[in-house]
Amino acid sequence: MDPGALAALILLVSIVLMIASSTPIAIAIGLSSLLAVIALVGLEGAVLVTSQRMFTGINSFPLLAIPFFVLAGVLMNNGGIAGRLIDAAKVLVGRAPGSLAQTNVVANAMFGAVSGAAVAAAAAVGTVMGPRQAKEGYDPRFSAAVNVASAPAGMLIPPSNTFIVYSLVSGTSIAALFMAGVGPGLVWVIACMLVVALYVARNRDSIQVSPRVTGKQVLVTLWKAVPSLLMIIIVIGGILAGLFTATESAAIAVVYCLVLGFAYRMLKVSELPGILLDAARTTAIVMLLVGVSSALSFVMSFARVPDTISAGILALTENPTAILVLMMVILLIVGTFMDPTPAILIFTPIFLPIVSQFGIDPIHFGTMIVYNLSVGVITPPVGNVLFVGARVAGLRIEPVAAKLVPFLLALIVGLFVVVFLPQLSLWLPTQLGLVATAP
Repeated sequence: MDPGALAALILLVSIVLMIASSTPIAIAIGLSSLLAVIALVGLEGAVLVTSQRMFTGINSFPLLAIPFFVLAGVLMNNGGIAGRLIDAAKVLVGRAPGSLAQTNVVANAMFGAVSGAAVAAAAAVGTVMGPRQAKEGYDPRFSAAVNVASAPAGMLIPPSNTFIVYSLVSGTSIAALFMAGVGPGLVWVIACMLVVALYVARNRDSIQVSPRVTGKQVLVTLWKAVPSLLMIIIVIGGILAGLFTATESAAIAVVYCLVLGFAYRMLKVSELPGILLDAARTTAIVMLLVGVSSALSFVMSFARVPDTISAGILALTENPTAILVLMMVILLIVGTFMDPTPAILIFTPIFLPIVSQFGIDPIHFGTMIVYNLSVGVITPPVGNVLFVGARVAGLRIEPVAAKLVPFLLALIVGLFVVVFLPQLSLWLPTQLGLVATAP
């Protein structure tokens, strides 16, 4: 058997078996890559090649933005910033029936616009909003589902760690990707809000109307949230103005969150070691996934797996619409058992050359992939945001997942809106001069 074909076979079989046996995805990818390389160059050479590829994969300056943004998100959770954003979302949504659930959606979007972390948003916002919604008569299962469904909006609304990973593997501009994520992020938010509105319409009698808020209270609440929201302007505005890179902006975000946390008197110096450790754990997971995915990409390239898959897809059809639908279905399935980071690192090199043949902008394709894989983080059996949201609500996964079904249907409809309306992604970066032309 051809060495490349043998390596591809070993890779496929070992990954499937390890994932089926509940092996952590990073370990499954790393060990499968090592076994495939052993078939090519022997044990000693495989250890050397695999370790070199892993190091090369994480030896990237743009990737430094990820640990800084992760740390900024942890500081927000502990520094009183999340609570102020939730209060601001509440007064913006108003006091109509169901406004508290809509507040959850808006608060997650605002939190994501500052931290870019879906899991952190689900934990921070869910902890505050769950008890409040219970008091107003919401079904706890639905409250948890609202929180879980809306949390990934932060993976699209800038800044976004997921877009940084896509930028690394596709060679596209981080600033352009950040701005391209705004439209799809709003589509995600609107989809969630529509589902909430339908739920409220059917359960209006059991849901209380939120207390009236005076104009003075609105102004005071928004004023208190201004310093937290100002971080968006500093981070994104600085990147767009060319004052600093995405990595430098992430470091500035950490300093800003530290200053706010101490100013709000919610942070203590004694808490910093624990905060740093928490951020380091999350960062280590992400970097390990990036490293082992780089080794996997090397094996796939050597075995010509991308070329084989590309030829297979083009043999089925050369219709661009059919190809995009097929890719989105594949990614929706992949997202149910694989985290976005390794999925992006594995499938972008396979799919991007195909769509490029049909003139699809790589920035637009990036928003498709990130939106698609964001659905996976709230989908059983591996959806980490679903697990966090259910744990925060004190519920089992099954009842929350059942209430998630309408949200998933709405979000999948939103996915194809993003896929077939490229201007949603490309209009803003084009207007800002980050993309030369838009189709």
